[in-house]
Amino acid sequence: MANARATRKGKGGVGETVRTLVYAVLIAVVIRTVAFEPFNIPSGSMEPTLLVGDYLFVSKFSYGYSRYSLPFGPDLFSGRLFRQTPERGDVAVFKLPSDPSTDFIKRVIGLPGDRIQMIESVLHINGAPVERELIDDFIVTHRNGVALRVPQRVPQYIETLPNGRRYRTLDQGPNEPLDNTAVFQIRQGFYFMMGDNRDNSQDSRVTFAVGQVPEQNLVGRAEVMFFSTNGTGHFWEFWKWPTAIRWRRLFKTVQEF
Repeated sequence: MANARATRKGKGGVGETVRTLVYAVLIAVVIRTVAFEPFNIPSGSMEPTLLVGDYLFVSKFSYGYSRYSLPFGPDLFSGRLFRQTPERGDVAVFKLPSDPSTDFIKRVIGLPGDRIQMIESVLHINGAPVERELIDDFIVTHRNGVALRVPQRVPQYIETLPNGRRYRTLDQGPNEPLDNTAVFQIRQGFYFMMGDNRDNSQDSRVTFAVGQVPEQNLVGRAEVMFFSTNGTGHFWEFWKWPTAIRWRRLFKTVQEF
């Protein structure tokens, strides 16, 4: 009898553990779907705002919910539920129109009905140049997790959008391939996205690769940095944290950069 009771207790313990794990997974899926989803930055297209090795939370509720709010993007419904309009200057994650399995993160520059153009590196919105101010150079010290022997200096500007949103951009010079473009007329239900690293960003200016982004493809708005490493140590390599972690970036909102 004692052995039988112990066996029943052991099975109950295993069953309880399994139920706990299932509940935890369901809670995580719900949070990821309706509240916040973690993303990491794999490229330098959003420098100096976001750096390679940044990890941040994206709010899924900021723009409402589309099929791409769900894991794997099942085609269960069209459009957006609880729709909210992105603001010009938001840093947003979206599904690449040509490959919805790929996530991109860029800044919302053009709204439906806008006319967007680059002229000699200067952004123009609806025919008016966007104000920008040259500030101290941006200093690149690491690339792909390797410290540069000689830090690289890149011209840096503060750009101010018509709605007052301010952020920093990088610009190598006025004659790079994407510094002069035709006028892009933004269609209804679409957005024009650009990287802050203007000469090193594949974005809506590259029509065959990205182009204008359908509202349905918006995943959410970048909100808070919860981890950042310069690439010399991974998240789990805690013994490297003292030198690998960018401590000053932790727990700041994206707007603070």
